[in-house]
Amino acid sequence: MITDINKRGLVLIGCGRMGGALLKGWIASGVKRSSIQVVDLLASEELKDMGIKVGGEVPSDPACVILAVKPQSLANAANTLPTFGSDTTVVSVIAGKTIESLEVFFPNNPIIRTMPNTPAMIQQGVTAIVGNKKADGRHIELARQIMMAVGHVVELENESQIDAVTALSGSGPAYVFHMIEAMTVAGEHEGLPPEIALELAIRTVFGAGMLALKTDDHPSLLRQNVTSPNGTTEAALKQLMNLETGLTSLMMKAVTAAANRSRELAKN
Repeated sequence: MITDINKRGLVLIGCGRMGGALLKGWIASGVKRSSIQVVDLLASEELKDMGIKVGGEVPSDPACVILAVKPQSLANAANTLPTFGSDTTVVSVIAGKTIESLEVFFPNNPIIRTMPNTPAMIQQGVTAIVGNKKADGRHIELARQIMMAVGHVVELENESQIDAVTALSGSGPAYVFHMIEAMTVAGEHEGLPPEIALELAIRTVFGAGMLALKTDDHPSLLRQNVTSPNGTTEAALKQLMNLETGLTSLMMKAVTAAANRSRELAKN
């Protein structure tokens, strides 16, 4: 796939935080800088110094076009582009824009809609992808390779699952950051200095996440392994696992609220 990109080229429309993270990942994964073209009015001179083409006429048959503009800028950006050949894959990282809305501007192309999250900024994100009817396995794999530049990739069965992805992993980093905040406040309440409470909370979340990722054990088993009968962890979990007020109940309400809002925004 990288060979095809290096041969035919890759066009990045928009080079903000997500576009910039993708660009960094592509270069690290072996995409030739000379095969990348960035279209962004705010693109820096540094990109040119790196050997990346900035601006200019966009070719009609690149291997892939990545849309990384703000949702309200899609129409303006799309109207400046040529009519791409049917073998050019269009990959969108634009939040809230459905495949149907993208097909208005790219009716002849395989389109892959993606939903990355903010840890992509440090190449530790997780991205869900789903294609339109014109996207076959080859196009899906190209999109997978492109998005793997910023982390892990999962493929969805259908686009309707995007709202759940948005609510779970898209908004999820904010939930984790808030948990870190809450753990820090709780630590302070029990007498720890703020800076120590914060460091303990951050590193506990990081370490537990890595352990869950690196082992084949289900999180429920990992939880049980930490929980001694009548111990301190069990005392805490009695609060967190309360059926009515516990963490699972709150998380279900939070994710449902986010998913519903995602569906509402997609209609606008």
